[in-house]
Amino acid sequence: MTTSVPAPRTDDADSDRLKSLLERAATGREGQAWSDLWTELYHNGTLDVADPLVLHTLADMAEAEKADVAASALHLAGALLVQADRRYETRNLRHRYAPETARLLGAANRWRQHTAGRNDYCHLLEAVLNLEGDIHWAEDLLWGVVSEEYELECPEPEGCVSLWVVLGERGFFSTAEDYALSDDVETFPLHPADPRALEGLGRRLYDLALTDGHEEVARALTYAFGEATCPECRQRFSVVGQVAACSG
Repeated sequence: MTTSVPAPRTDDADSDRLKSLLERAATGREGQAWSDLWTELYHNGTLDVADPLVLHTLADMAEAEKADVAASALHLAGALLVQADRRYETRNLRHRYAPETARLLGAANRWRQHTAGRNDYCHLLEAVLNLEGDIHWAEDLLWGVVSEEYELECPEPEGCVSLWVVLGERGFFSTAEDYALSDDVETFPLHPADPRALEGLGRRLYDLALTDGHEEVARALTYAFGEATCPECRQRFSVVGQVAACSG
């Protein structure tokens, strides 16, 4: 008489899948594992973000010595927590895993102080804000600094035009035209915030960037927290205010 081994329950299969992906990601050689974690934890929700293994293992990775693995773990953990905050309109996941969240935040701040790459540094600033849970549009704020542009709408109630706010190698200006395809476009100079007048989040991020030796990032932040001009109606508006509005 032969007996067959029972097929694993779905929960068991999911747990095994999650454990395998996290173990592969931790090696630092498995880019596909990170892609699958983002897909199955963040985008599709086919794996359970509330599984105790998730944030605990990501915190372990963030506290290890591999900078690339730590950065990936911090990016994913911060995004998962903010997504849970938004989806359920509570901070239950953040409160449930408060010790792991504190470990992740501590690691993010340590890596932030020792990261030389401009874009890597911006991603760590984003992770810090997401892990703190005080801002839900950190990704859009810092992504604009990384990509050197924001694509926004005029703040007029009618939204008179879509526009780009450019801050970086191509200059510091706003335009309603595709500046990437031609140099012959109408542009309007940005008006950076006076660093001495910055308050709140702008002051904090500016000071962190300077303290950590990222003067270029600090300068870009003065433009992000400054004002731009709508090319259509000529209204001046807060760049960061529109970033937040368009992220809502």
